[in-house]
Formats: sequence, C-alpha cells, structure tokens
Amino acid sequence: MPDICLLGTGGMLPLKDRFLTSLYAEYNGKAVLIDCGEGTQVAIAKHGLKMSKIELLLITHCHADHVTGLPGLLLSIGNSSRTEPLDIAAPESCLSVIGSLMSVCGALPYEVRLHGLPEDKPYEFAAEMIDPMLKIRTLPLSHRVSCLGYSLSLERKPEFQPQNAKALGIPVEYWKRLHAGETVTLSDGRSIAPEAVTGEKRPPIKITYTTDTLPIAELKDLAESSDLFICEGMYGSSDKKESMNEKCHMLMQDACSIAAAANVKRLWLTHYSPAEKEPSVYEEELREIFPQVTVTEDGAKITL
Repeated sequence: MPDICLLGTGGMLPLKDRFLTSLYAEYNGKAVLIDCGEGTQVAIAKHGLKMSKIELLLITHCHADHVTGLPGLLLSIGNSSRTEPLDIAAPESCLSVIGSLMSVCGALPYEVRLHGLPEDKPYEFAAEMIDPMLKIRTLPLSHRVSCLGYSLSLERKPEFQPQNAKALGIPVEYWKRLHAGETVTLSDGRSIAPEAVTGEKRPPIKITYTTDTLPIAELKDLAESSDLFICEGMYGSSDKKESMNEKCHMLMQDACSIAAAANVKRLWLTHYSPAEKEPSVYEEELREIFPQVTVTEDGAKITL
C-alpha cells in the first residue's frame, strides 16, 4: 500500500515552521515527488524519508515556490550515491526553466530524463519506473501560467483466494503465478485461469493533487472518488474570494465544495498563504461543507 507524506503546506515562501507544499508518495520502495520548492530536500530529511527512493518528480508549474528547490534536491540525491536515471515530468513550457535550474548543478552522477506534458488537454501515462500498474492522469488548471493537476491511480490485483486453490487441488508452487495473473497448466493437464482462484476486481487506490488554480468544474472529474484529495486553500476567509479569483487561486471553502461534489474519501488542505498563521481555525466551519476535511500541517502522513 502507498505511504503518503505531505512534506510542506506553505505557499509563496517558506516560513520557519512551514515548508513549501510538496508531496512524497512511496510504494514498494520507490517514490514519486510532486513539486520541489525551496528546501524540499530538508523537509524530506526532517520527516524521515529517503531522497534515494525518488524515481519520478512531477512539477505542477514553474512558479518559484514549486521549482526552486530542484538544484538542491538533485545535488543531494547525487550525494546519496545514486547512479540510476531520474525522471522529471512537467508542463512542456517548463522544460527550459528546469534546464536552467539544472545548469547550476554541474555534472550529476546520474542521468536526468525530462518529459514534457501537454498543457492544453488532459493526458495519461503509465509510471512504469514506479510500478506498471500506476497510471498518472493530468489536467490543465486555470492559473496565471501553465499548471497541471495530477491524479495517481494504482490498480490493484484481485485478492488471492487460497480456499479456492485448495478446493481445486492446485499445488502451492502455482499460487504465486496465478496471483500474478498467469494461466497455469497442472501436471494432470488441467489449465487453470487466475480468475478461478482470485476474488472480484478491486477499485484502484487514487490520490489527486491540485494547487494554484481557480476552482474549475473539471476538477470534479479529476478528483472523482479519490481516496485522498490534496488541494490548495490559500485562505479560509470568504472576504478573500475576489482577491483569490484575480490571482487564480482558491479558498479552503472552494476545495471543500469540490471534494463533496467529487465524492472523495478524505480531503487534505495545503498551500496556505503566509498570512494564514493558524489555518486550522477554519476546520470546524469547513466540516459543514465536507466533513472529511483536514487542515493539514507539515509532515502529515497516511498509508492508503
């Protein structure tokens, strides 16, 4: 099961007690990192995680609070004796910015592979460097620059039913292959399909991450039925609505309304304005809109 850590919850600039918003998701010893603002490598260490496990870095957009930690992270990863390639995916227009940031790193002991993602339409790809069953879907958001939301969907194999295997007289040495989805032929000539010894198909584990956007209608579809929806909430005061619309951001209340419409299981708010010193004061009010909301703090963790 994936282990999730919200490394930071701040927007615009880091505070002494609040790192910039970034997500670390680990599965089977490999990790995806979403966004890399200033000091991200420090937050990773602070929360007891390992940079060496990162196989894929997803960038939402190229504003400073989401990318300027990249040189420090890449150098820190290099100091962890990494030699395997690292993949970075970002909106197509971000690649030149990322290349410029990387220019201060000098020669890294591993290859960095850059992948440009469409900015004008949703897109889906398999994150095989993490797991062949992990699919990542993108959505162009509404911000002042090209910005993408990400939804990570991890398909799950049907549960193996040992009682079915025993009833069919299938030797134990075949069980692993059947659970992996392989049809096997027994010594008595019988052909056994995996469906004979597995349960019903299970829904995928879904994590959706969106920040720096107006509350556009398409977010409902991206977040639909997510086990965890992580969404920005710059402010919790309704008198900031007009200002947030002008700056292409959303309020905490906007995020809660999207979560309710999308039938997500839980909502974590993040990307608070530096002016929001105690964002948790809004939590009771927000739960009237969406009861499963958490006004998160840095280092929030969950296993899905």
